[in-house]
Amino acid sequence: MTEKEIYTIERIKEKYEEKRPTKLDELKALDCRVKLPALVFAYVFGIIGALVLGFGMCMAMEIIFSSMAMGIVIGCVGIFLVAINYPIYKKMLESRIRKYAEKINTLSDEILAG
Repeated sequence: MTEKEIYTIERIKEKYEEKRPTKLDELKALDCRVKLPALVFAYVFGIIGALVLGFGMCMAMEIIFSSMAMGIVIGCVGIFLVAINYPIYKKMLESRIRKYAEKINTLSDEILAG
């Protein structure tokens, strides 16, 4: 058999073998558990802020309703929401990092120690 055939056979065999989670897999899952909630919040909050801003702009340009003053107020609220999104994301991420830091450092040291 050629090396290419052996490689192909090994790749097929890997698909059907039972996979046991390793410490590296656990470390990656912990890292994801730290970052994902803050990231999802930032995306959702940013989208809501952008939609509020856009709605206010449409009102200010009198495309949707004939209320320029109310559109400016709503647009400013949208600008505020978009502006505070990143600081809230950073605080949320820092909080989660502090919460999981000990576990992640312990597991990382175990992996590096071998």
